[in-house]
Formats: sequence, C-alpha cells, structure tokens
Amino acid sequence: MVCARAALGPGALWAAAWGVLLLTAPAGAQRGRKKVVHVLEGESGSVVVQTAPGQVVSHRGGTIVLPCRYHYEAAAHGHDGVRLKWTKVVDPLAFTDVFVALGPQHRAFGSYRGRAELQGDGPGDASLVLRNVTLQDYGRYECEVTNELEDDAGMVKLDLEGVVFPYHPRGGRYKLTFAEAQRACAEQDGILASAEQLHAAWRDGLDWCNAGWLRDGSVQYPVNRPREPCGGLGGTGSSGGRGDANGGLRNYGYRHNAEERYDAFCFTSNLPGRVFFLKPLRPVPFSGAARACAARGAAVAKVGQLFAAWKLQLLDRCTAGWLADGSARYPIVNPRARCGGRRPGVRSLGFPDATRRLFGVYCYRAPGAPDPAPGGWGWGWAGGGGWAGGARDPAAWTPLRV
Repeated sequence: MVCARAALGPGALWAAAWGVLLLTAPAGAQRGRKKVVHVLEGESGSVVVQTAPGQVVSHRGGTIVLPCRYHYEAAAHGHDGVRLKWTKVVDPLAFTDVFVALGPQHRAFGSYRGRAELQGDGPGDASLVLRNVTLQDYGRYECEVTNELEDDAGMVKLDLEGVVFPYHPRGGRYKLTFAEAQRACAEQDGILASAEQLHAAWRDGLDWCNAGWLRDGSVQYPVNRPREPCGGLGGTGSSGGRGDANGGLRNYGYRHNAEERYDAFCFTSNLPGRVFFLKPLRPVPFSGAARACAARGAAVAKVGQLFAAWKLQLLDRCTAGWLADGSARYPIVNPRARCGGRRPGVRSLGFPDATRRLFGVYCYRAPGAPDPAPGGWGWGWAGGGGWAGGARDPAAWTPLRV
C-alpha cells in the first residue's frame, strides 16, 4: 500500500489505478516461483513508492527480496540525488536502520552488514535483497525514497515459515518476566512469538491452557478445545468470541513486563542442521547426554530445535530423550495410542531427576559437521571398567562397535 507523504496543493485531484508488479526473487528466495502482487498507484507528487501488500515469506537461512519500486519525475534532478532508506519497525514509533543508499554510496547497519544489498533491477528499483535470513529479521520494514523536496514510503512485512511452541523452565510455570521470557526463548533456539504467529498456530490446532508472553508485551494463550479451566466454555477471546465452540485466543492484554510472571510462547524456523535420536547401550543420566552427543560431532538439542525438526523435518520418534534444558521430550508426527494420544505434537515428560538413567538423548548436528561414529557404532565402556559405587562412570565412555 502506498504511504504518501508529499503535501497536496488545494484542489489537487487524486487518481488511482491498480497495477501489477511482477517480482521474481533470486534462486532459492521464492523456490523458483514467481509472485504476482497488486499495488495501488497514487499521483501524490514527483516521488511515488510502490510496495507489495500482504507479506513476503521466507525461512531461517533463506534469501528473500523485500519489494519496493519508486516513480520519480527526474526532469530537473537525476536519480543520483535520490536517497533510498530501509528501516525496521521495532515499536509503533521506533525504527532500526537497515540500509541506506545515496547514489553510488551504500551502507548496511548492524546485523544486516554483509547480508543486505539493493536488487538494482533498473531505474526505480529500491528492492532490498536480504540473505541468510535470521529469526530476528521477522517483522515490518519501511522503504523510504527521498529527493530534495519530497519523500514517500511504503511498508513490507517479512514473515517466516516455522513453529510456535510454549515454554517454561525447570522452576515451574508462571516464573518468567518479559525479559526472562525473551532470554528463555533465545536459549532454546527461538524468539518470542508475535500475536500473528500465535494466531496462525491456533488456527493450525495449537491448544495450550497456560498464558505466555508474546513479543509485543501482551499475554495470551490459544484454546482449540474450550473447557472450564481454560477460560470457560463460553469465554471471551480475541478470536473465537464468547460461546464459540472453536475456542480462540484468550487475551490478558498488555501486562507489567518487569513484575508479572507468565510462561512464554516462542517461535523458531527452519533448521540448518539435523536433529537425531541417540540411543546408548544403556539409558543415560542428564550428565552423560552432552558427552554422548559430542562423541557424534553434535550437541544436545534445544527445545526449539526439536520442535523445528518435528514440524519441518517430520521427525517422529516414540522414545523420550534428554534435551539441553534438562527436560525429556519426544516428537510424534503420526499419532498412535502407545505414544501419547491421538494428536501430533512434541510430548513432554517435564524435568525428570537429572541423576536417573532413564533416557537416550536428542542431538543436533550443525550442517557440514561429520559423524565420527557412523552406523554400526554404539556407546559404552571399553574394557569393562569404570565402575564407581555400583554404577558406570560416564567420563569413561568411548565409542564401541556393536
């Protein structure tokens, strides 16, 4: 949608016509597909900016084009005198600089250095190419074009393919301030979810009866199966409404982010590596999980990594394993009775006693990392040694061919 900033003289006439802007992203950006979007052109001055309505979608690690074109009556001034500026909207009235271009001078800022550049597809193209997309790139961006006297701007929303997951730490539910919720999500390979992402997850079937922080400072929770402990059978939600049999998003509004405590709804996206289940010769305590994964060129998987592997890589395993936060979980794509019910999801056994040898471990191997113990290897104790107080010492672990 065009955001016109140039002043109009008295009696000026608005003229609008629907145009079609054909955008073709670089290889991999839109997976080889062309996207047709409609833009609204308004004769509001010598500078007119056109951006795509709706949103563009990418994933972590991908490449995306944020589309922006401008029309400039350059009879008196050349295009070299036009400044192009991209900013990210971080709050309703707060912006972060992303990229600036003035003639041949280009500059990217902060985390966008080395990743952002102009597409430069002919005169009037201010589209920004963003490479190696991160979770933090999600959000709204403003494309502003300025000449000596006038400016105009348009908005582009960047969305990410991914999954929303509820989270609370070992200490229990409703223990996190807003800042602590942000850190908790980051520690589990995620970021706080937006209200839009939680709404999409609710529409996709997410049902969770505990309130959690969202990125905008609000506290909400999604209910797909209305019941008395979760806002009642006829509760009021931001979606679903009172008495709606489909439930909705129960919304506590904006809370005091330094004093009130809730859980968190986190969001994560595509995994650049792989999550796999490692079953040692015997179940291991939590203290042995990191060593087991390290011996396979991996690290203990984080909660967000397991959710991403379940949702995006269709990891299905009916066996609980340790995760990096000390919880035990397992991912189910194809529900069966013996694996926790009739709905797909990541099942949680909470935070078991870390000293008990109950589980295997879910490991995460980064892309390109070799597996030092390919198929045919297991984990145990060489020479039968390592006994200490009737239990094997995890420090004595070595790979054994089985």
